[in-house]
Amino acid sequence: MSTTAHAFAAHAPGEPLRPTTVTRRTPGPRDVRIEIRYCGICHSDLHHCKGDWGAQQYPVAPGHEIAGVVAEVGAEVRNFRVGDRVGVGCLVNSCGSCAPCRRGEEQFCVAGPVFTYGSVDRDGTITQGGYSTEVVVDEAFVLEIPDALPLEAAAPLLCAGITTYSPLVQWGAGPGRRVGVVGLGGLGHMAVKFAHAMGAEVTVLSRSEGKRAAAATLGADAFHVMDRPEAFTALARRFDLLLNTVSAKLEVDAWLSLLDTGGALVNVGAPSEPLSVAAFSLIMQRRSFAGSLIGGLRQTQQMLDFCGRRGIVADVELIPASKIDEAWARVLASDVRYRFVIDVSTMRP
Repeated sequence: MSTTAHAFAAHAPGEPLRPTTVTRRTPGPRDVRIEIRYCGICHSDLHHCKGDWGAQQYPVAPGHEIAGVVAEVGAEVRNFRVGDRVGVGCLVNSCGSCAPCRRGEEQFCVAGPVFTYGSVDRDGTITQGGYSTEVVVDEAFVLEIPDALPLEAAAPLLCAGITTYSPLVQWGAGPGRRVGVVGLGGLGHMAVKFAHAMGAEVTVLSRSEGKRAAAATLGADAFHVMDRPEAFTALARRFDLLLNTVSAKLEVDAWLSLLDTGGALVNVGAPSEPLSVAAFSLIMQRRSFAGSLIGGLRQTQQMLDFCGRRGIVADVELIPASKIDEAWARVLASDVRYRFVIDVSTMRP
């Protein structure tokens, strides 16, 4: 048996999203049915629905920054009760038995993680995301949202939050470490908040002067406009860690020059074009060029708890479902500070 949920979905590449319904399975013994209250808009939603990362199956309701309330639990669910404040991020399933899954890194599942939308689930169905009124998820992939965090501002933590928190932890952001954040958008503003809260010295590296004041408000110690070669020369060997949050193609060798010996440039943005790097940009100063995805369920819960203790949330602009296409256009124009969040109640008739 199954039920339907109201949703907004893409039906073909480049077409506006339109109201529809999606199928949700009847909760099984270990499932949690969630009434979705809010869903953040991630740049990945646009890439996926436009087919930038390859052919997709349509229709697809995107959305993997989901915050809501438990509406129903299966008979074997132990960690959640009806009424709990919960979230769902980028993952809804994995094999559970491979080495990455056993160590709590389900995002690297050898059999392939099941993403919240556009993935083939273990039962053969195509997953549908949070631009919808409800979702059914195995309890192992449901997260507790601390009471201190407003649901609408917590929703982007499920992707933008963990995408930046995870590499900052992995590469040791903290006191005495000099962290540069490339770009101050949905990902970048979370990176600044986290790195500042972890005690690092934080610098925002931007394409324009317009975000200087905002960077300081978010906790940045310095701000530099990287619009000419001289800017790179002035900052040579300045950083221990650079976190690149932008999805545009960048000149990797130029950015590597900003790293001190042993530093790392970590890419969390996802440009559709390949990036190139000269070997000597790495080997002469033992620099690293790396990438980071999200975090596993364990680390994502740790991130949410960290945010609950520190009062960290995303800066959001709440919109009705009728404004999704307008919001997508503004995301492409970098006209958002810093995350659009859909009020899912506006999808209900």
